[in-house]
Amino acid sequence: MFADPSSGHAATFAAVFVALYVAHQVGDHWIQSQHQADHKGRPGWPGRLACAAHVATYTLTALVALVILMAGTGLRLDPWAVSAGLTVSAISHYIADRRTPLARIAAALGLARFYALGAPRPDRGDNPSLGTGAYALDQSWHVAFLFASALLCAA
Repeated sequence: MFADPSSGHAATFAAVFVALYVAHQVGDHWIQSQHQADHKGRPGWPGRLACAAHVATYTLTALVALVILMAGTGLRLDPWAVSAGLTVSAISHYIADRRTPLARIAAALGLARFYALGAPRPDRGDNPSLGTGAYALDQSWHVAFLFASALLCAA
């Protein structure tokens, strides 16, 4: 994908990855509305729409981060490559945030117990936290696809 490491593609990839990672943290934790966070994993159209709204604001946050990166550094990115990268990011983000697909993937890989780690238990009064297995798998899924998205954007 990258013809010559000395041509700046590696640096472009690194800069794009950092911008996408920052946008991920901001879009997933600051920009996402409480309604989106509470409803994006629910079944049916209300859940799908809440997740789609979250993915839209998340992807817009990523685009803004890339525009700021380009404006601040003079970096030039191919619009088609950016579109491809952001599409991969958006689709993978939607899959993870619908909850069931990621839970099924975890179960298929023998990680169902890890996925459930730290989740509130029925009738126990447990408090949910950011320290759950589901959250760890969700975030690592997102970062893996940010890597792929950055490769596409930097191509």
